[in-house]
Amino acid sequence: MNPKQAYYEACAASICEALKKRRMEGYYCKTAAEAKDLALSFVQSGDTVSFGGSMTLSESGLLDALRGNKEIRLLDRSQASSPAEIEEIYAAAFRADAYFMSTNAITLSGELVNIDGNGNRVAAFIWGPKQVILLVGMNKVCPTLEDACRRARQIAAPPNCVRLNRQTPCAATGLCKDCYGDDCICSQTVITRRSGVIGRIKVILIGEALGY
Repeated sequence: MNPKQAYYEACAASICEALKKRRMEGYYCKTAAEAKDLALSFVQSGDTVSFGGSMTLSESGLLDALRGNKEIRLLDRSQASSPAEIEEIYAAAFRADAYFMSTNAITLSGELVNIDGNGNRVAAFIWGPKQVILLVGMNKVCPTLEDACRRARQIAAPPNCVRLNRQTPCAATGLCKDCYGDDCICSQTVITRRSGVIGRIKVILIGEALGY
């Protein structure tokens, strides 16, 4: 085992213990492929499934796997034909059996930090779906909560603005300018320190760099 993988495993073990104390479930997979298979194991035939915007879900292959699964009802806003239908999908996600997403940052002590523009992703994370499964690359691990909040704003938000074609200062310069413009995606910052329902939140840590 190379030193980086050994470090990832030791770090992930500590985070998983911290998540357990916070009433969340923690798992570690060496590869994105293993994480995808584990994530899919939480879905049953006939389930209604939804997801929040995430490069990690795309890069891991999970999104393609969900879209190809004919045994589930997938709420996929990319298939919507109108803004009204997108809003319907957002609302229906609260009744989903499983909701998939990543996180912008996670601390060594198991706190999760997410920043959102519309709020649909963090809203479903907080309440609604029966279970929320997060795929998280070890590149998103931060020593402290302050570091995690900084990562969400300064590391994750700028490339996401580029991906979404947002006309923001950070998309143009790579630096957060604490903007308030129409294209800003930093409307809500949510810190999750525990799960209100034991085991509802499942965090799959992955020994690779994934997402932003």
